[in-house]
Amino acid sequence: MADASSLLSINAASGAYRASRDMAAEPGAVAAPAADKPSFSDMLAEAGRDAVQTVRHAEAVAQTGLQGQADTQAVVEATLELDSTVRTAVSVRDKLVEAYQEIIRMPV
Repeated sequence: MADASSLLSINAASGAYRASRDMAAEPGAVAAPAADKPSFSDMLAEAGRDAVQTVRHAEAVAQTGLQGQADTQAVVEATLELDSTVRTAVSVRDKLVEAYQEIIRMPV
């Protein structure tokens, strides 16, 4: 059987650990409720809105460039940003389709 002094030292150590853990936490820090965190669908919707905004901006800059009202560098930068956005969107779409196909292949 365990000796009483070792049990007391284990209890004292665990009590000290709890006390130090409570002291390390900030007094006003409270875990944010899950409702404040965006869901995956919200993040995808926001990314889609940002992509559409980038495409519209790039088209507007390209049109003003064709009219001679925009700097060539601004047109090139907008076009490169559009290219990057489209590549990212295609990559995300491909991953989503791949994940969907993997789910479909799972046995029920």
